[in-house]
Amino acid sequence: MKAVQWLSVALMAMSMSLAAHAEDWPARPLRLVVPFAPGGGADICARIIAQKLGAALGQSVVVENRAGAGGIVGTGLAARAKNDGYTLVLATVGPFSVSPHLYKKLPYDPQKDFTPVTLVANALNVLVVNPSLPVHTVPELVAYAQANPNKLAFGSSGYGQTDQLSGELFKSMTGIKVTHVPYAGGAPAMVDLMSGQVQFIFATVSTAIGPIQAGKIRPVAMTGDTRFKLLPQVPTVKQSGVAGFVVNNWYGIAAPAGTPAPVIDRLNGEIRKVLAQSDVQATLLQQGIEVTTDSPSEFASYIKSEDAKWGKVVADAGVHMD
Repeated sequence: MKAVQWLSVALMAMSMSLAAHAEDWPARPLRLVVPFAPGGGADICARIIAQKLGAALGQSVVVENRAGAGGIVGTGLAARAKNDGYTLVLATVGPFSVSPHLYKKLPYDPQKDFTPVTLVANALNVLVVNPSLPVHTVPELVAYAQANPNKLAFGSSGYGQTDQLSGELFKSMTGIKVTHVPYAGGAPAMVDLMSGQVQFIFATVSTAIGPIQAGKIRPVAMTGDTRFKLLPQVPTVKQSGVAGFVVNNWYGIAAPAGTPAPVIDRLNGEIRKVLAQSDVQATLLQQGIEVTTDSPSEFASYIKSEDAKWGKVVADAGVHMD
């Protein structure tokens, strides 16, 4: 038999094998690795999806929290898993688009070791200030910082975290000179913002919404593409005059590279159905998380664009973890 015929037969056999695998899948429970501790926005989002997805697939989807090193530990674990469709990972902006530029060496390559399934949500962030600061808008904050160089400080949940890099991006795009103060998490940073130890933070909505409603901090602008439905009076940073400023603290679902395409397509369809449910959207919205989905190829392109964006921010800020 000629080489071309052998190749044709081999490809046909492979196609039949993948199709058979997809028909049998899932034959046992799946696991969804969440590379963060229980209780946070990523974990909440993953558990809601897992419960609904399990019901749709007829097999349970077990959430497995593997926290450590800002998401690197769990993401690396998922990268080494079998590509048989039974392991998924909650992909997020930190481990997938920021960490590759912060660390010289990672136990995975986000773009080579994973097959994207779909973007699922954005955990919204809001620029908030201490009420004693005489600013209510982004232009007022920029003007005040320019008039008082190096006298303002912004807090973050940690060195190299997305909220710090949001501040670094804001600095580079507005030309202001302010000091970064890292904390061991968003909660202690919020405490110091309320007490006036730092003057502003790019906080998660879930952390900020309580103090905002209590009048202990003032919302100035949302960091994403659009306004937040529960804070409709707050414009985006981009709408406030900083053209091109968009920070989405995104979550997605990915699988180990080589996971059969029919399985990826089935997962994409089922997850998108789950996220289209009104009760799912309402529950996530209360946590400051907005649903957004796409195709596997669109998610892959988005990861690449985010990688390029945050690579530049990290380089410009001179931020390195090793």
